[in-house]
Amino acid sequence: MRTVGPVLLVGLAWAGAADGQVADSTAAGPRAWVGEHLQYDARFGVLPLGGAILEVAGLDTLRGAETLHIRFVVDGGNFLYQLHNVWDSWVGVDDFTSRRFVQDHEEGGRKYRNVYDIFPDSGFYRQEGVDSTLPTSPLPLDDAAFFYFVRTVPLVEGERYEFDRYFKPDRNPVVLEVIGRDTVDVPAGRFDCLVVRPLIKGGGIFREKADGRLWISNDDRRLVVQIKSRFYFGSLTFRLAEIGPPPTAPAQSP
Repeated sequence: MRTVGPVLLVGLAWAGAADGQVADSTAAGPRAWVGEHLQYDARFGVLPLGGAILEVAGLDTLRGAETLHIRFVVDGGNFLYQLHNVWDSWVGVDDFTSRRFVQDHEEGGRKYRNVYDIFPDSGFYRQEGVDSTLPTSPLPLDDAAFFYFVRTVPLVEGERYEFDRYFKPDRNPVVLEVIGRDTVDVPAGRFDCLVVRPLIKGGGIFREKADGRLWISNDDRRLVVQIKSRFYFGSLTFRLAEIGPPPTAPAQSP
């Protein structure tokens, strides 16, 4: 098991790694992801049930810091249960720490919205509508940001990695278990992948009961090729269908 601490991460996250713990997935760093648009189909067994989008919608400035705007959108369900979930994350380009995280969820006829403003330099976060200031983790990350953070880790089959970087400290450590390799055929093509079991305490698609899986391409791109998670109505598998330019509609502003 490898436990990766914040001191190591802040110095090495984009410049390479000591002892193979953290590495840059691209020579250009996080800016290379700007404009990446990954589209997925969703299946419940063999039945098509919607889709998902994972993208870096662009560069923004938030409280004076240059940030990546990461979006993860899920549409799916069946005649008994529908869901439409959107995560928007703003992550610093230079330090790859979360500045804002917005969840818009509609599941099973229920709607809720959470807005978190995260202040990594000051060590706290605030939730919109809640009269409190809570401590955050060093170098905090949110759920959407972890999709891209995992792509910077030089994953080794059989290894277990722990990171104390989730922005709500009581949900740490975030665990990544590399449980094997798999060659998968998805609509976007055939990919040799490392299969990762992520675990974030609490809710979300990577909670323990969701038994989530990520298939990460075992190449320089480290694409998220496939996602599997258990929802209330059953398990959904999201398969990479298209790697293309983003849509022309404007994304949400910070």
